[in-house]
Amino acid sequence: MSVKPVTEGQEKWLNTLAERARGTFWDYIGCEVMEASTAKVVLRLQAQQHHLNVIGIVHGGVLSSLLDNAMGLATMLLRPNENTVTSNLNVNFVAPMKAGELIVTAEVIHQSGRTLTCTGKIESSSGVLGTIGTGTFRVVTPITSIP
Repeated sequence: MSVKPVTEGQEKWLNTLAERARGTFWDYIGCEVMEASTAKVVLRLQAQQHHLNVIGIVHGGVLSSLLDNAMGLATMLLRPNENTVTSNLNVNFVAPMKAGELIVTAEVIHQSGRTLTCTGKIESSSGVLGTIGTGTFRVVTPITSIP
């Protein structure tokens, strides 16, 4: 994982998250962390054939998942000792995205108590804005065991 400088604690937390992500949906979709701090998260995806829908553009579910992943990571960096989950995700598809490099940027814009609100966007490597979104995340009690 190639990440721009963050604090030592954040770097350790990112490494822990990278380990936990092995074999999960994050790993399956192919996200790569480019930058991660409490101020901003930047992910990259090399969109390939299997990310496309039947009309040849990146599937909306992939784009939504990228926003969710980036915003979720932003919340985890702000609340490293707590678990956050998505409670609401709003996505606007403003231009079709094609196979190739996609850049996802997200940041937390508000937090109070157990709720965090984020914004995010996805652009092509040439700077074409394809998707924008907002997300609300909730701090939850960790699940200690599953019955």
